[in-house]
Amino acid sequence: MLNILLCGCGGRMGAAVAAAAKAAGERIVAGVDINPAADSPFPIYASPEEFAGKADVIVDFSHHSALQGLLAYAERTATPLVICTTGHSDEQVALMHEYAKRVPIFFSRNMSLGINLLISLCRRAAATLGADFDIEIIEKHHNQKLDAPSGTALMIADAIAESDNAEHPYIYDRHAERRKRARGEIGLHAVRGGTIVGEHEVLFAGKDETLTLAHSASSREVFATGALRAAQFLATKGAGLYSMDDIVNEL
Repeated sequence: MLNILLCGCGGRMGAAVAAAAKAAGERIVAGVDINPAADSPFPIYASPEEFAGKADVIVDFSHHSALQGLLAYAERTATPLVICTTGHSDEQVALMHEYAKRVPIFFSRNMSLGINLLISLCRRAAATLGADFDIEIIEKHHNQKLDAPSGTALMIADAIAESDNAEHPYIYDRHAERRKRARGEIGLHAVRGGTIVGEHEVLFAGKDETLTLAHSASSREVFATGALRAAQFLATKGAGLYSMDDIVNEL
């Protein structure tokens, strides 16, 4: 049984992780949230530093602004850290790499196993089809999502761009310029509306043929399950920066 310190326990994803942990027989020993629930089955603190116990792993679904404090706490207590939040700056990602030299850290912009398999397939498709195929990424999320394009869309674009040594500029808004599409561009388009949990579609458009790879999440449970799987994976690892690629490659 894993003992989990759950950061962001008061949010919708925190509740989903708590439910998934209970179903899997894992234990939330404490939560961290600035808005603690009065009826929580575990103690909740405003900061991880207030927690005097010991967890096997930290799962963070709070906010990217909490990153530095969590990294420092993870290092001080020698506790593996699963980072599930999005919206990190390049400087914050670099900070993860630095701390990962001393503590196990798992970071993914999307915790769904299915999405990460999609990314693997997109990487292979881009390498196979080559530059003669134009690539467009369309992502859809609920109307409360703050960042656009989604972190997952950027994960997909980065994976595709890394599949060869060519230049792949990201184009976010085509109406701003009137010109033909340049070779190697990756288009990214964001849709926000209703209660869409998360949909990602990748279009490979070539001469006289089109390939579409897509993933749709119908509930937040898929991300909670993925986070729990990441926690189980990371609890046995040494220092280093891990991602869903490491889990997919073990399958």
